[in-house]
Amino acid sequence: MRVALKSVNGVDSVDVSLNKGSATVTLKPGNTVTIEQLQQAITKNGFTTKQSTVAVMGTMLSQSGKVLLRVSGSNEQFDLVPQTPQAQPSDLNSLSGKTVTVEGIIPEVPKGKKPDTIQFHSINGG
Repeated sequence: MRVALKSVNGVDSVDVSLNKGSATVTLKPGNTVTIEQLQQAITKNGFTTKQSTVAVMGTMLSQSGKVLLRVSGSNEQFDLVPQTPQAQPSDLNSLSGKTVTVEGIIPEVPKGKKPDTIQFHSINGG
């Protein structure tokens, strides 16, 4: 799995723990890697993608009452959902158009479905 992930353009380093059943992937600054590309590299080697803990930089958007993050580089968009009520900033809409770093979890999705949500525990910047 390490070799497959390392071959994805934009991946800086990969640390795999078969005992823990996890991989830590660090991306290069300015990369355009998508979550879908990483998932494809993982499943191509017979492994399953579970939930992913992420720190993602991007631009906050507000569309049709939803708060979204457009990821810098890849331009993927994720719905932002607080992990707990305490994680919800008092005025999330005020961050619209600003660059932030979101930390949280991308939940496991059924095979063939593209991840589209980040359950966040913090949003920094703006």
